Amino acid sequence: MVDLDSEVPPLPPRYRFRDLLLGDQGWQSDDRVQVEFYMNENTFKERLKLFFIKNQRSSLRIRLFNFSLKLLSCFLYIIRVLLDDPTQGHGWSPIIWVNRSLPLWGLQVITYCDMLFIFLPFSLKGNIWEQILRIPFLLEIINAVPFIITIFWPVLRNLFIPVFLNCWLAKHALENMINDLHRAIQRTQSAMFNQVLILISTLLCLIFTCICGIQHLERAGNKLTLFDSLYFCIVTFSTVGFGDVTPKIWPSKLLVVIMICVALVVLPIQFEQLAYLWMERQKSGGNYSRHRAQTEKHVVLCVSSLKIDLLMDFLNEFYAHPRLQDYYVVILCPTEMDAQVRRVLQIPMWSQRVIYLQGSALKDQDLLRAKMDDAEACFILSSRCEVDRTAADHQTILRAWAVKDFAPNCPLYVQILKPENKFHIKFADHVVCEEEFKYAMLALNCICPATSTLITLLVHTSRGQQCPCLKESQQSSEQWQKMYGRCSGNEVFHINLEESTFFAEYEGKSFTYASFHAHKKFGVCLIGVRKEDNKNILLNPGPRYIMSSTDICFYINITKEENSAFKKQEKHRKRHESKLSYHGASRLPVHSIIASMGTVAIDLQDTGCRTSSGPTLALPSEGGKEGRRPSIAPVLEVADSSSLQACDLLSDQSEDETTPSDDEVSAGFEYAKGYPPYSPYIGSSPTFCHLLHEKVPFCCLRLDKGCQHNYYEDAKAYGFKNKLIIVAAETAGNGLYNFIVPLRAYYRPKKELNPIVLLLDNPPDMHFLDAICWFPMVYYMVGSIDNLDDLLRCGVTFAANMVVVDKESTMSAEEDYMADAKTIVNVQTLFRLFSSLSIITELTHPANMRFMQFRAKDCYSLALSKLEKKEREKGSNLAFMFRLPFAAGRVFSISMLDTLLYQSFVKDYMISITRLLLGLDTTPGSGFLCSMKITEEDLWIRTYARLYQKLCSSTGDIPIGVYRTESQKLTTSESQISISVEEWEDTKDTRDQVNYRNNHRNSTSSDQSDHPLLRRKSMQWARRLSRRVPRHSGKTAERISQQRMNLYRRSERQELAELVKNRMKHLGLSPAGYDEMNDHQNNLSYILINPSPDTRLELNDIVYLIRPDPLAYVPNTASSRKDSFCNTVGQDTREETQL
Repeated sequence: MVDLDSEVPPLPPRYRFRDLLLGDQGWQSDDRVQVEFYMNENTFKERLKLFFIKNQRSSLRIRLFNFSLKLLSCFLYIIRVLLDDPTQGHGWSPIIWVNRSLPLWGLQVITYCDMLFIFLPFSLKGNIWEQILRIPFLLEIINAVPFIITIFWPVLRNLFIPVFLNCWLAKHALENMINDLHRAIQRTQSAMFNQVLILISTLLCLIFTCICGIQHLERAGNKLTLFDSLYFCIVTFSTVGFGDVTPKIWPSKLLVVIMICVALVVLPIQFEQLAYLWMERQKSGGNYSRHRAQTEKHVVLCVSSLKIDLLMDFLNEFYAHPRLQDYYVVILCPTEMDAQVRRVLQIPMWSQRVIYLQGSALKDQDLLRAKMDDAEACFILSSRCEVDRTAADHQTILRAWAVKDFAPNCPLYVQILKPENKFHIKFADHVVCEEEFKYAMLALNCICPATSTLITLLVHTSRGQQCPCLKESQQSSEQWQKMYGRCSGNEVFHINLEESTFFAEYEGKSFTYASFHAHKKFGVCLIGVRKEDNKNILLNPGPRYIMSSTDICFYINITKEENSAFKKQEKHRKRHESKLSYHGASRLPVHSIIASMGTVAIDLQDTGCRTSSGPTLALPSEGGKEGRRPSIAPVLEVADSSSLQACDLLSDQSEDETTPSDDEVSAGFEYAKGYPPYSPYIGSSPTFCHLLHEKVPFCCLRLDKGCQHNYYEDAKAYGFKNKLIIVAAETAGNGLYNFIVPLRAYYRPKKELNPIVLLLDNPPDMHFLDAICWFPMVYYMVGSIDNLDDLLRCGVTFAANMVVVDKESTMSAEEDYMADAKTIVNVQTLFRLFSSLSIITELTHPANMRFMQFRAKDCYSLALSKLEKKEREKGSNLAFMFRLPFAAGRVFSISMLDTLLYQSFVKDYMISITRLLLGLDTTPGSGFLCSMKITEEDLWIRTYARLYQKLCSSTGDIPIGVYRTESQKLTTSESQISISVEEWEDTKDTRDQVNYRNNHRNSTSSDQSDHPLLRRKSMQWARRLSRRVPRHSGKTAERISQQRMNLYRRSERQELAELVKNRMKHLGLSPAGYDEMNDHQNNLSYILINPSPDTRLELNDIVYLIRPDPLAYVPNTASSRKDSFCNTVGQDTREETQL
């Protein structure tokens, strides 16, 4: 081993540790020198400057003392004038000599000596000649030197000295003092305050100088007092000029001229600077004072750029709540306020509530101006119109971090665009991811029609009976507008069960029992509960859930229970109790039974769950009435385990899934249920889905190109049994993953899964393909809806729904509302070429939905346009709700969901309920949204209340609304003449006219084109026809004109059909699936949310249901759970429930 001590030389003694312990002894033999460093020059003058000038706090004290001495000197001058006798002396002597008492002279000498010897040396900074020629220094010399001379020459003690000029030195000292005050307290006062202070002090100095100067000079003239001089100056400067007091001698006249000239020069400059600062302040906003922040409630809205639509949506929705009327809104935006926003904020209704601040959320100074630490909430919204949406999200994330760092206790409400950026802001109290909600809503629109309209109406604030839309709809002559407008006022509210009049009596009873009877008795729809010790909301937990007194109930109603009045009608109640009495063997309470209400025999084949064995929920037959079949079974107070087992949604009741067909086996269509093994982004909620046993190779995901595994090159070659769902998007973003998941959820029956085709402008990346390759029947194709060939290859003729997603590249345009131009025109083309196709379109601006399926001369659409204008003038936040595309759920804008974030400030549960309805979150025990269709076999139910009872007593479903479709009878398209069908019927005189009318109806029913693109052949054909037919009476001319228009339309439709068929033949596709004459443009669809119990059901009504979670009934044993997951989940959870 090497000896380290012999190789490493020892350290010198001065570096050893023991020398450090010895202290001064270690420095005795050391040759080092201690050096002191100073920030300033170590001289007496520099130390005085450091103390009196450079040090902020000491300099502030010195300047305050200097300011006080200046004011004291002006006050002593006024005392000297009051004690002086102006009658002594004659000629010019009163101007030169004054009567100054000895004590007063002594005080003035002491004051000026202090100022001269203390402050004067320190004011000489920089160039000495520059300092000497400064006006403050000259005034100091003029006032201080004469008093010093009088000390050594007593004869001059009564010499006049213009001490009143010290007011200008006091003004200068005040400005310096304010600057030092700002430096000392480390706060920046507004420049507006400084400028106002300078202006006021300048005006006071001018008036004081003029008063004192006129009074002293007039000692040799009119002998004016100080009050007379004040009166003269005020009258003169105000340009009134009474003339009762005027200067007499020329020196005083000259002083008035000089003072007026100085005022004309100085004051306009001050006013100009003040006006400039006022304009700048109007641009950047002011400050929200600390006093207001502590005594008033306010919220802060942080945005990148403020548009008028965004502002009005926020204000209308925020102030729709009665308890938010006293809140103030502080807008923090880095850009300058535009003209439209400025005009709106000048309206008295908003000018007293809204404060605009130009600043950045990343600056603590701007957050301090907005008093973020005292705010009740902070809303951070993303700019969805940015070309780079990822960059917009990054800005939102930084703003959220900055606000959380500055005000950790301020609740955050954040809107994010991309789902992959959501995990950066998990700390926020409420987060709405735009693409998550958008794609999930569009997906549910394909299986539950108009889900987007349903959610939009539920999350907006209707203000109860005061809603302008509701009032206007009740005055309409259209029945559908009355029903639709009345039901659109429903919202989601919450209340504690023990405090509720609606639900308190149902404590200890099942959830379905409480929901049905609350709807029957009060017209409210109970949709969910939340336990006191649990934060998770359960939508329709099912009949096995027992209501507790501490539960929070969530219900749908026009207004909340606190704003409702209850009127008891005893006679009506007794009459119904006598009718609803039941004394069967079950001994159920009287109010839990609904009799047949006078209906005749009811078929029992559909009164229970469809099962091959097991009991049904039908009432037993009464004795003596063998010919009468029982009515709907009652809803049990407490769930019966035996009957529930028969209706278990996990029980295997459908033969089609337990025993797959030979085609399915050969094609490998056996699916498993499980969680997707790969998620394209962090933070996605895990959802139990239908999955493939093995992932599909990426080459097989391409729909239009064959590979070594299959040779299919178009949608028809696959031979899908169900119709397609086509999604036209620009890129395959991570949000598109949320479109697929709800359509492949485990509770969707396997035989009802629709193939999904993604029509993408740009090829997807490998990460996205890796995420979707586990889902069955999901394909993609690179193409565009601009190209007819791409549409035909992807199977548009076999599609049930076509979803057109707004393209990110077109969201920003020079003219804001033109961002949707390309999308609208493309959808209009699809609407013309494939009239039977259900098209769901996403738009950037909700105002553009009036152009969807546009008909220029449609009288009915024009009437709805006028109705929309009225609603907008009345301040409605859903003025477009009566537009046919919105009512039918054919158009959607994500900006309509901004109200979801705003409403969460009052209803913190709205985001959770919406996510559960859309399938974005799956809480154990919580139900899901689905739908069922009313067929002819189901019309025996008759009313919505009986349907409610039937569903609650059998499957445990809770209906929340109805989607109704009617034929539009008053539509007059552009290609028709301006007479109605009734007027045309009055013209039938002979059998020929009757035949002509029938032919006319047959020819016009197949097409309702909006903008006929008349071809030359069609026009020539019509002209030849018009030349052959002679003109006779007015009725004949109208008939000929009508026939010409019919020929135009028929020719156009035939040309469009021939165009599509020719392209299909050119591509090698069979035109057999193209139905060019199937036209549903005359249909009128709308939503009825929570309709009244006596609402009549109609054929083809689609009922929205919240179905219980099938997994809630699975036994806890591992074997049964495994069997349920793999074989029996979702056997009875069909989208169209047969009653």
